[in-house]
Amino acid sequence: MSRTALILGVTGQDGAYLSHLLLGKGYRVVGTSRDAQMANTSRLERLGIRAGVEIVSLAPNDFRSVLKVVSGVAPDEIYNLAGQTSVGLSFEQPVECMESIAGGTLNLLEVIRYLGAPVRLFNAGSSECFGDTGRTPANEDSPFRPRSPYAVAKATAFWQVANYREAYGLFACTGILANHESPLRPERFVTQKIIQGVKAIAEGKQEKLVLGNLDIWRDWGWAPEYVEAMHLMLQAEKPQDFLIASGKTNSLRELVAAACRVAGLKAEERIEACQDLLRPTDLTYSEMDPRLIEQKCGWKSAHGLEEIILKMHNGILF
Repeated sequence: MSRTALILGVTGQDGAYLSHLLLGKGYRVVGTSRDAQMANTSRLERLGIRAGVEIVSLAPNDFRSVLKVVSGVAPDEIYNLAGQTSVGLSFEQPVECMESIAGGTLNLLEVIRYLGAPVRLFNAGSSECFGDTGRTPANEDSPFRPRSPYAVAKATAFWQVANYREAYGLFACTGILANHESPLRPERFVTQKIIQGVKAIAEGKQEKLVLGNLDIWRDWGWAPEYVEAMHLMLQAEKPQDFLIASGKTNSLRELVAAACRVAGLKAEERIEACQDLLRPTDLTYSEMDPRLIEQKCGWKSAHGLEEIILKMHNGILF
């Protein structure tokens, strides 16, 4: 019999790619939105899977809403991808950030515990929780030093999941996700802002691309690969938290240069720095060690930064 997956945050980048993956494996996919009738399903439509995904209304920070949907859908697997997704926005809306991420995760965990259902839960964590790693790559045992409201909320949700797993024996785990990109990213994310800005310059639609701090280093990966890791984590014999990353670190300056090369531009002539775009706090260097998930689940990232930039520039979805 086919399994049922419930995806919170189904209309986002990861939710859309995960839906595509699970539908291909024969799952019944049910996704949630705060208002199912008003949901922006454009990403599902771009992947050609809108008709295959059932969408129901769910408010993650409302316990009754979560209980109603989980008990009604009776999923085998739940993927918690909902909540605020922007580090920058979290400084402007820190309360909403904490409520949507940590509050929503706690409601899910408590509903699963209350129902006593044999459901498996994947929670989307973030490598932002590690803060500055310096030149020592972070792994699953590295301490959290969050430097944004978003990272604080993700760290809180991580420990909630760990606590419920240990205290109540739930199959619940967190994938600590490094940055992962695709053409489905909205333009508030700096990678998509750069790609679309560079394309506009090449087409003569604008003169300059204005950015904040270019001297930050991140691990950037390819989103369609990362949802495969999410699914693999829920197929394991025992629940375990894993770091999902490429293991390769690049600077934002290198990303900009790569985007300009693809468009036939010289980065130094087209990029301007603006102090107004700097965050109150930011982490400078983020390096990841994803070897454990390769050892335990057989998952490894295969796309490098240059290939990711080229795919995003040309709108290649897979």
